[in-house]
Amino acid sequence: MSHIAPHVPESVFAMFQLTFAIITCALVVGALVERMHFGALLLFAGLWLLLVYAPVAHWVWEPGGWLAQLGALDFAGGAVVHINAGAAALVCAYALGPRQGYGREPFIPFNLGLTMAGTGLLWVGWFGFNAGSALAADGRAGLALAVTHIAAAAGALSWMAAEWLARKRASLLGLCSGVVAGLVAITPAAGFVTLRSALVIGLVAGAVCYWGATGLKRRLRADDSLDVFGVHGVGGLVGALLTGLLADPAIAGVEGSVLTQLIACAAVLAYSLV
Repeated sequence: MSHIAPHVPESVFAMFQLTFAIITCALVVGALVERMHFGALLLFAGLWLLLVYAPVAHWVWEPGGWLAQLGALDFAGGAVVHINAGAAALVCAYALGPRQGYGREPFIPFNLGLTMAGTGLLWVGWFGFNAGSALAADGRAGLALAVTHIAAAAGALSWMAAEWLARKRASLLGLCSGVVAGLVAITPAAGFVTLRSALVIGLVAGAVCYWGATGLKRRLRADDSLDVFGVHGVGGLVGALLTGLLADPAIAGVEGSVLTQLIACAAVLAYSLV
């Protein structure tokens, strides 16, 4: 048994952590599609997982990690997965430069039906990550599942509302993006907040990530193909900070601290950027 997960076999815990590692790397790929050779991508992925992901995961999730000792709360990967991947994705987009035709011709989604199907798969799969991070079949796992569902739905509604106000219409792509924004933001908070707090987190994340994928993206001038930084990076920051604000001591077992969360976010963001 692992000392971090005493209620499940160590082999199960190792494979569970492996899924976190590989999905984090897959998020980065979303920012650089159509611009990197496959062989170079494999080399990058191996090095990034070893030199960037593994140290950050140790800082936050290992009881001896310095951010864990500081009191940073990250139930299922707001900083380890989403801020980390968002920062790396932004740097990759800058380093590789824009796609051919970017800014001169429209890049229209190929098939919104497949986009919605993929969003549904993500929504259900996220239950495994967030509820599974309880590392036991208990009340905290059930809470994590419930708040994940609420935040995803709230994120979808919030993104569509922001889109409606800005563009006078909502879109299926916006709904899908809002779902992901809500899922991202609830990830660090899933085992620490109440149902009402999850609703707040989803609503805030949907609106802020809409800005991240539009206004902020224009300011940054990076061809982040799938808005990895705008949704995952920004959503991870929103979720991590709101975790410090909204964490319920009766659930989390400790008091949340926005300052501690801010330090953790800044450390992970800076390390991944470098």
